[in-house]
Amino acid sequence: MKLAFIGLGVMGYPMAGFLQKAGHQVTVYNRTTAKAQAWVTQYNGQMAASPKLAAADADIVFSCVGNDDDLRQVITGDDGALYGMKQGAILCDHTTASADVARELAQLCQQQEIGFLDAPVSGGQAGAENGVLTIMIGGEQAIFDKVKPVIDAYARCAELIGAVGAGQLAKMVNQICIAGIVQGLAEGIHFAKSANLDVAKVIDVISKGAAQSWQMENRYQAMIENQYEFGFAVDWMRKDLSIALNEARSNASSLPVTALVDQFYGEVQGIGGSRWDTSSLHARLEKLRSK
Repeated sequence: MKLAFIGLGVMGYPMAGFLQKAGHQVTVYNRTTAKAQAWVTQYNGQMAASPKLAAADADIVFSCVGNDDDLRQVITGDDGALYGMKQGAILCDHTTASADVARELAQLCQQQEIGFLDAPVSGGQAGAENGVLTIMIGGEQAIFDKVKPVIDAYARCAELIGAVGAGQLAKMVNQICIAGIVQGLAEGIHFAKSANLDVAKVIDVISKGAAQSWQMENRYQAMIENQYEFGFAVDWMRKDLSIALNEARSNASSLPVTALVDQFYGEVQGIGGSRWDTSSLHARLEKLRSK
């Protein structure tokens, strides 16, 4: 298929690469031209000077940018992708954004007889680089059925959750769950250190029981060693939690733990950890102990 991919960050860059390696004709756009040029050199695809030009004649346009405003800019702003897309094409957005912007874009797409899916991803940079992302999707079944075989190039699980917006709402659930789990793991490791236990041995034992989690398996070592330079950044997590907390206010759900952990991440930012990964909640606890 002829595809476009807009946004070559740590997630989008390898995702677009998997599409090209799967045999599709991929044209990329990135705000930083050098990044697009590097992608073309590595994957032998094509690049365009604007989202509109990238989207021209594409069967599916994928986007993966930072937030609602970034998404509006590349899709409906000056030279936005929507102005280059043909009737019958599909816009599949992988940005973690609000359900409101998903519905907004879906309505604009419908006016131009273009399909739309909101399809935020989970799995982090490693999941993108290894082609094993989990994708939560909102949209119509017929549109999902057309896109699913394509995104299988970089997904180990891609499921239609419900109507437009449902993908973003499911991603909010994902981030809500992660926030509490990471805080619990940070507290457990902090407690084990304070009790002079062999933390690695403790984790080895409890990870075989009910306390086991992906975060425990993949982040406990970073917490022990106070190394926070390789995962999903605190700045981005706070952006995601803000989206979830805003949605909670509109649907009258109560998220006390999520709100508290968001405050803790604010404290991590305050000690210089804006670009540390989310396991740096442990750094906050260690700093408190050292006072």
